[in-house]
Amino acid sequence: MSQSVDFIHGLTHQDLPEPIVDAAIRALIDTLGVAVAGSQTRLSGIIHDHAAQQFGAGSNQPASLWTDGRPVSPAGAALANGMTIDSVDAHDGQKLTKGHVGCGVIPALMALAESRGKLDSQELLTSLVIGYEIGSRAGIALHATVEDYHTSGAWVALATAGLGARYLGLNTQQSRHAIGIAEYHGPRSQMMRTIDHPTMVKDGSGWGSMAGVSAAYLAAEGFTGAPAISMEADEVRDIWSDLGKRWYITDQYIKLYPVCRWAQPPVEAALELQKQHGFSVDAIKSIRIETFHEAKRLGTKHPKSTEEAQYSLPFSVAAALVHGTIGAQHIADDALDNPAVGALQDLIDIDELDEFNAVFPEHRVARAHLLLKDGSVLVSEPTEARGDPENPVGPDVIADKFMGLVAPVLGATAADNLMDLITGLKSQPDCRELLAALARAQN
Repeated sequence: MSQSVDFIHGLTHQDLPEPIVDAAIRALIDTLGVAVAGSQTRLSGIIHDHAAQQFGAGSNQPASLWTDGRPVSPAGAALANGMTIDSVDAHDGQKLTKGHVGCGVIPALMALAESRGKLDSQELLTSLVIGYEIGSRAGIALHATVEDYHTSGAWVALATAGLGARYLGLNTQQSRHAIGIAEYHGPRSQMMRTIDHPTMVKDGSGWGSMAGVSAAYLAAEGFTGAPAISMEADEVRDIWSDLGKRWYITDQYIKLYPVCRWAQPPVEAALELQKQHGFSVDAIKSIRIETFHEAKRLGTKHPKSTEEAQYSLPFSVAAALVHGTIGAQHIADDALDNPAVGALQDLIDIDELDEFNAVFPEHRVARAHLLLKDGSVLVSEPTEARGDPENPVGPDVIADKFMGLVAPVLGATAADNLMDLITGLKSQPDCRELLAALARAQN
């Protein structure tokens, strides 16, 4: 544990190789773009109002609700801004954690920076890397030591507690307690329940972010909670032994569509067949998707809410084939009754294959079989979604994704300005303007 605490408190910007700094910038671009798009959801409106009503700043300097501006406590900002990101399932993730680090780490970090007045850009980027490194390992460790599949909030809480320990200047023992409190109180929520029954609880990231920030403040006051088993137990020692040597922030995947990552391999497989053969959706008689077990569980058809749509494989494939892609506008509540998308969903069946199960979660594979009305049978190659570390997308793709998410909400000029503020962190002395832009980015 002392090695992990030393890493949390001791890492400096000078310790970071240039590609790691670039990965931190990429994470901010991707995650904050999703946050702006998420501000349009009903989920975001509800949780922002809840934070404003229930999470006053008290004696702390406040942090801001993004796209809103209302001041709340750091824990309240971590909760509401984290759940806003989670409301549109387009943020980055990590395969071995089977979840998402940045969705919880970035809102907690920025809330702490704003509240504590520690606005140095290099410190922000360094701490962001710390959050990704602690969060990724905590997720891997939790999956390695328990049978239940918990949401990202369960292990993101450890990362945000670590960031809280750094920003509050906790000593080694206080830091252990902060992380232990976060592990104990973090949301051990059931991931597959929300897959089977999609609702606004999503991946638990905002709740975990809040739990970790709260844990740090509790530890600062003398509240105890050590040890964090998923960080200190002997059986996970190897997972933590390479801190500062192996950088998990470079292992994050980028999602090109605002739906569950497990639905994206069949989306890409179907789109590739459409690109190769040029058929219209009216020509399709049936579709059969072969994939892994967890993806088969994304079986909802005719979703009634954006949450159901984001966790629906049939909807995702149908929407992609009808629209040629899936954008945030296609998963909005008022877009779900598209008749062509609805009709196509009824033609889709899902099978799981042992060979695809065997390689999950390191690989998420799907194959699409399309039967056309003229009798043609089209079969895709086994397909993994673009954006994985092994098949990365370039900065131009990420920039296009950002603009596609942000410009419809803020306008092209404000979207360009927000992008410039994020990329400018490498050369600007502080992040003051970025925080202000997020707070005033009114819908």
